[in-house]
Amino acid sequence: MHKHDLVYLTEDASHDAVIELINEEAFGPGRFTRAAARIREQGPHDRSLSFICADDGETIASVRMTPVLAGSVKGHLLGPLAVRPSHKNQGIGRELVRIAVEAAKRKGSEAVILVGDPPYYGPLGFEKVAYNALAFPGPVDPNRVLVVPIAADIHARLTGTIAWRDAAIPVVVGDRDDDEDLPLTAIAV
Repeated sequence: MHKHDLVYLTEDASHDAVIELINEEAFGPGRFTRAAARIREQGPHDRSLSFICADDGETIASVRMTPVLAGSVKGHLLGPLAVRPSHKNQGIGRELVRIAVEAAKRKGSEAVILVGDPPYYGPLGFEKVAYNALAFPGPVDPNRVLVVPIAADIHARLTGTIAWRDAAIPVVVGDRDDDEDLPLTAIAV
């Protein structure tokens, strides 16, 4: 039996081609039509929060994190998460998710959001988002929209549109002090 020498590393540009191959194996050509892919094509993912797993020097899995504004929540969209068929069911995907979520927490993300299977992601700390609370740029099954809430009141604030945000521009959430019940708005400063 082959002994695996697994190493988890922060993604860099040298991983791009093999990550594309791994995602193609896992999701096929339909991966570009998914609602989460529509968000990811709006701007680049955050390499500092994206990770790969290598086995004896060969990249065999990856997870990417894309900065998003979801309602008034400054968070990250997790995905795609993919593991080569030769290394499935060994806990590699779960470990990549754990590493990415912890890195997002350290970087000050308010939440990690994804579209995925609740039975897989629930044990990893993900909770269902309220039904149809977030509007994606394409069809999505609202029962598969999940979140790891990091900041306070995340579920109440996850309402509205989800879209890519430029992580280099701080987001200030402002409201009005008068008695009107106006929604919070996000403004780039």
